[in-house]
Amino acid sequence: MKKIFIIIMFLTFNTQGFSLENFFDKAKNKYDKEKYEDSKFLFQRNIVFNPKDAESYLYLAKIFNKENNEAEEEKNLNTVLLLEPGNEDATYMLMKINLKKSNYEKVKDLLNTFTIICNNLCDKENEIKDSLKDIEPNNES
Repeated sequence: MKKIFIIIMFLTFNTQGFSLENFFDKAKNKYDKEKYEDSKFLFQRNIVFNPKDAESYLYLAKIFNKENNEAEEEKNLNTVLLLEPGNEDATYMLMKINLKKSNYEKVKDLLNTFTIICNNLCDKENEIKDSLKDIEPNNES
């Protein structure tokens, strides 16, 4: 009887591990096919089983960006940065949101971090710097 219990427990945990990965893969597949509602549901489901999965939060932020839901996008980006402070995609996306909100101090702080962590999006650094340059007052006396 004890052996049967152990086998059942083993199969249960083994199946759960597979389903976690399966939710993310299915969600990513739906996202790639631009089925955003379906992928949003699957990413959220993945988060239920794996609340520290920064990738799921990042994709949710991208979906909310496409839906023009800035509040949810920002919330998910902040969660990504909480879980992975060096995530350059989330940092860049958050800088763009804060530029829109005219929160230039926050953009400068994020830009300092972005300069250190950038690997793939380093060309975007100049874009943000140029946006800030246009806004900063010239001290002509």
